[in-house]
Amino acid sequence: MIAFVRGRVAAVTLTSAVVEVGGVGLELHCTPNTLADLRLGAEFVVPTSMVVREDSLTLFGFADDDEKQMFELVQTASGVGPKLAQAMLAVLSPERIRAAVAHDDVKALTTVPGIGQKGAQRIILELRDRIGAPGSVVNGSTAPAPVADWQVQVHGGLVGLGWSGKEADRAVTAVAPEADAMPVPEVATLLRLALRTLSKA
Repeated sequence: MIAFVRGRVAAVTLTSAVVEVGGVGLELHCTPNTLADLRLGAEFVVPTSMVVREDSLTLFGFADDDEKQMFELVQTASGVGPKLAQAMLAVLSPERIRAAVAHDDVKALTTVPGIGQKGAQRIILELRDRIGAPGSVVNGSTAPAPVADWQVQVHGGLVGLGWSGKEADRAVTAVAPEADAMPVPEVATLLRLALRTLSKA
């Protein structure tokens, strides 16, 4: 997985930016708030999340690690894919999303295009124990979350490949012992193991 890119901003559009890294232009899909901070010709370090599909690899760029973590975390909720996760961050800050989930604020979540009342209620129910309390970001870093980074990334990768949220949950649980045995969990390896688990099911 590509965790971040460092390079010169070569282009900025309404929905994305191109960052030149080692002579290669990488297109990053970003929210308007993230794009507003980028300047043509300047060098930036942009946290990224890669979404894997059968026919594409898409990079999403973020203003900071908190926004990136929220993007990956909200996708663990049923019915939330990369586009909807990005729309949530375009409308609500990570802290506002945490507050909405913590306080059952359905109205706040329904301000996001694509989220209705039932969808908002489902997101709140599924993320309540994972997302962290409002104010959990201290000095620019997020307090330890109940869900490990590798779990969020593997789950997101499986959902991106077409598996359901419940199937992804089962696969993540199945490969947890392998992750615990690794000094540092290797997301690519764990994703392959999770896919094998699902193929056997």
